[in-house]
Amino acid sequence: MEVLNLTSRKRETYQIQLTYSILWECALGIAAITNTPIINTLERPVDYWQGIKKSLPIELLEDLDYVEQNNTWKALLQLLHKKDFLNISEFTSYIYELAIADLKFICLPFVGNKYNELREKASLGDDSSITKMKEVTSSNPFFPRYIEFICNANGEQLKEHLIRVITGWYEEVIKKDLEHIQLILQTDYEMKNKMKSNMSSEEFVEWATGGIAYLPEPSVNNVLLIPQYIYRPWNIEADIEGTKVFYYPIANESITPNDRFTPNNFLVLKHKALGDEVRLRIVKMLFEQDRTLQDITEQLNIGKSTIHHHLKILRAAKLVEISDAKYSLKRKAVEMLSKELDLYFDQ
Repeated sequence: MEVLNLTSRKRETYQIQLTYSILWECALGIAAITNTPIINTLERPVDYWQGIKKSLPIELLEDLDYVEQNNTWKALLQLLHKKDFLNISEFTSYIYELAIADLKFICLPFVGNKYNELREKASLGDDSSITKMKEVTSSNPFFPRYIEFICNANGEQLKEHLIRVITGWYEEVIKKDLEHIQLILQTDYEMKNKMKSNMSSEEFVEWATGGIAYLPEPSVNNVLLIPQYIYRPWNIEADIEGTKVFYYPIANESITPNDRFTPNNFLVLKHKALGDEVRLRIVKMLFEQDRTLQDITEQLNIGKSTIHHHLKILRAAKLVEISDAKYSLKRKAVEMLSKELDLYFDQ
């Protein structure tokens, strides 16, 4: 059936919000050091994390073990989204003063507006609601177990744990480098804020996160971008009411804010990737249409292993992606190159 489209409405997109705080860095540092399966994929080497553990008091190590068993880093992140806390004292006072039911409701993951009543009943200990929430989140690797833990935890003990672990991490790990960490987070925030007006919302998210193409979703009106240093090179995604959250890895140039000549890592990777005749030819082919590895190999008459190597470089630079066995050009990433250069020259 043919459809005549007479609407003048454009596809709605989301609004971008930016914020930063040393408290996010605290919570994500706690998340990083307790995520044993991925710790060797983080930018900082394993011996960095081992060195931190050796320097910590026994009480904090015990709390970190508790975090690892129960994923209470998630509770810290959920609580941090409730307001803009000025410092760690304000945040811990907020936790201390919360009613137990409110604490548990906030700590439970947001899984959609239609499940908020279920979330509330679960926070009050309703067994059938807890079971239903676990079923709704069964595709997540840790949510069901985390939900059961939060709903059945002793509320006062949970408060004490959360206050101890974030205060301990702040005092033992963050405080000695506080000014430096604040400076690099602020630098990245200001750089992103400066670039925001030069791009569409979708372009900006893809650029800021280093390649995540996030399309508008129903009921998601805002995207909140929070710079983080401790969890590089990972992006961490989360959902809160009406908002998609990306805790994104800060750019290389933000780490050295006093050196104006440090370029963004992805800017370098993109230009290196394009600085090769074969790769430029592949990019032009993909600009015309998506293609399989076999298509590209036959068109260029070059060995499959060589073409695969070139495609790997283009994918690492976030210029090319693969879906359903076909390679496609990330057009927005190419289009943003001139804007990224302008930002670099202007910093």
